[in-house]
Amino acid sequence: MRHLTPRRRHIRSAPTQASRRPIAERGQRIGLLGGSFNPAHDGHVEISQLALGLLDLDEVWWLVAPQNPLKPEAGMAGMAERLAAADKIAAGTPIKVTCIEADLDTRYTADTLERLKSLYPGVHFVWLMGADNLVQIHHWVRWSSIFHAVPVAIFARPTYSLRAEKAKAARRFARYRIKPLRAAGLATKRPPVWVLFKKPHNPMSATKLRRRKASGDT
Repeated sequence: MRHLTPRRRHIRSAPTQASRRPIAERGQRIGLLGGSFNPAHDGHVEISQLALGLLDLDEVWWLVAPQNPLKPEAGMAGMAERLAAADKIAAGTPIKVTCIEADLDTRYTADTLERLKSLYPGVHFVWLMGADNLVQIHHWVRWSSIFHAVPVAIFARPTYSLRAEKAKAARRFARYRIKPLRAAGLATKRPPVWVLFKKPHNPMSATKLRRRKASGDT
């Protein structure tokens, strides 16, 4: 897949390895993609590149979580290993790999967004996620506050797009949904506002990668 060009690029010093707290400037448009990244894979990169182009973003930040509350700890690689793998696959792109949630000591997305908005006043954040997460986001702590905190962009995942249309969150926030053709300015729109991109479908997932690694099929 070709690399999509972000709206503009800014050159600034890198965050320390310990905190991985990115630097952002007022007025920037930044997509936030959270998850365990256990491990990071091409599907994460694809969503990020699509977001950069379709949403007219400056950067995408990967929020590598200390531990996803909805996923078992068994089989979870250490933070350093997951960060290193994410760095490798994101190299050469406008993607910043960060463990800022560990630095902020936030466990839930709603709390993370609240802290990020406070830390980065004037920065326009967009929450990015796959359609599979839209289907089950109503199980997240204070899930509806996510839609009220920042604009949300959802990207297709195999077998999930039709289910996403009928998801509890999609129904509750149906009046705030915009068409993909209007998504370029999503970052600067007042929440709640969200968009669902129905294609493409990347079949790769972290679960498949772990199974392939465990079986020795690389």
